[in-house]
Amino acid sequence: MEPIEPVFGATTLLLIAAASVALLLFLIIKVRLHAFIALVLVSVLTAIAAGIPLADVPAALTFGFADTLGSVALLVGFGVMLGRLLEVTGGAQVLADTLINRFGEKRAPLALGVAALIFGLPIFFDAGLVIFLPIILTVARRFGGSVLYYALPAAGAFAAMHALVPPHPGPVAAGTSLGGDIGLVLLVNLPIVIIAWYVGVYLVSRFLGRRIDVPVTDLLFGPVNGGDDGDGDGDGNGTTTKVAAPSFATVLTLLMIPLVLIGINTVLTTLIATETVDENTVTDAFILLGNTPVALLISLLVAIVLLGTRGRTLNDTMSLLDAALAPICSIILITGAGGMFGGVLELSGIGAALTSALSGVGIPVLLQAFLIATALRVAQGSATVAITTTAGLLASQADQFSDLQIALLVTAVAAGATVLSHVNDSGFWLVSRFFGMDVKTTLKTWTVMETTLGLSAFAVAAVLWPLIS
Repeated sequence: MEPIEPVFGATTLLLIAAASVALLLFLIIKVRLHAFIALVLVSVLTAIAAGIPLADVPAALTFGFADTLGSVALLVGFGVMLGRLLEVTGGAQVLADTLINRFGEKRAPLALGVAALIFGLPIFFDAGLVIFLPIILTVARRFGGSVLYYALPAAGAFAAMHALVPPHPGPVAAGTSLGGDIGLVLLVNLPIVIIAWYVGVYLVSRFLGRRIDVPVTDLLFGPVNGGDDGDGDGDGNGTTTKVAAPSFATVLTLLMIPLVLIGINTVLTTLIATETVDENTVTDAFILLGNTPVALLISLLVAIVLLGTRGRTLNDTMSLLDAALAPICSIILITGAGGMFGGVLELSGIGAALTSALSGVGIPVLLQAFLIATALRVAQGSATVAITTTAGLLASQADQFSDLQIALLVTAVAAGATVLSHVNDSGFWLVSRFFGMDVKTTLKTWTVMETTLGLSAFAVAAVLWPLIS
C-alpha cells in the first residue's frame, strides 16, 4: 500500500503523531489497558485523524500488522521452540557455563555482548535476539540481579550490528543510495560499532542494571529447571529422567546452523544487489535455505533429532514444543500491533511531510543526516525506512564527498535511525515482552540504551569527519 497524499501540513501531522503516542502511553500506563487493544485502538484513531480515507483504513491497519507478523511470527515461533529444547536439555546451561569459564563471572555481561556482536554480523536483530534468549536468561538466573545486566549488552549488540554494519539491509541501502563502497562502509563502521556498543550499551547497561531491578521472567521457559513437574526434565509428566547434558560442540553446532545459513543468504543477497554476482538457481537455493524462518526451521529439526530424543519420546518432545508456543501468542500479537501503529504513521504521510520540512535547513550535512534520520525514526518507528529515506534525500549531494566521507554519512544516518526506539517500533515491543518489562520500564531502559548507542556512533563519526575532510 502506498502512502496517501497528506491532507494536512507537516506541523499538523506531527501534532497528530505526538498526540497518538501520548494517548497510547496514557492508555497502557495509566488506564492499564492491554497493550494489544491499546495499539489497535490508537492505530484506528490515528488513521482517521491523519486523513486516511475511511474505506482505506482497514488496509492501512493490516499493512503494518501483516508486514511485521510476516517477519516476526515464524522466527519467534521456531526460535522459542529451539530455545525451549536448549533450555530443558541443559544445552543453554552448557553454553552459558563455557562462556563464563572463559570470561569469568564478573565478565558475564561482557561475554554475552561480545558473542552477540559476532553472531550479529550476519543475523538480523530479531532473529539473533530469539536465538540468544535462552542463553541470556540462563546466565541471568545463575548469577541473579537485574536481567538488564545480561539482556541489554546482548540485545544492544544485535541492534548495533543490524543498524550500522553491512551486510545488513539498512547500511547497505544507504551506502548504495549515496554511491559509496559497501566494503569500505563495513571497514569504517565495524570499529565504530565496537566503540559505540562499549560506551553506549555495555557501560550504560551496567548503570541501568544497578538502578532498575527487572527480575528474570519465567514467561517463555518456565521455572529455573525448565519444568513444572519437579524432576527437571521439563516434560511435565513427573517422572525422573537423568540424561547427560549435550556437549558444547553439539550446542554450538545448533547455533551455528542458522548463523551460517543466514550469513550465506545475507552475503549473496548483497552481492546480487551490487551486481557483483549474477542470480541463478544455485544462488536462489542458498538464499532460500538462508531465509531466516527456513534457517531456524532447519536448526529446530536438527535439534529435535540431536536433543529431542534424549531421554524422552518424540511425542513428549512435541508436547514440550507445543507448550513452548503458548506464552508467545501475546508477544507476537503485541509486536504485530506495534508494527500496525508504525505502518499507519508511515502511510499517513507524516514521514514525507517531515523530510520535506527538514531537508532544506542550512546545517552541516553530517548533522543534517543524523537529525533527519532521528526525526523519521521518532515519527514512524521503522529504522529501515528512516535510513533509506534519509539516504535518498542526501543522494543529490553525495558526488561532492569522498568514499570515506560517504561511509561516515552512512554512520550518521544509521545512528539517527537507532535512537529513541519507542511505542511505534515493533522491536520495542519484542524487547519489552521477551524480558518481562512493562512499557514504562522499557522506555527507561531500552529506549535510553538505543539513544546512547546512536549518539555514541554519531559522536565517533563527528570526531572523524574533520580529520578526513
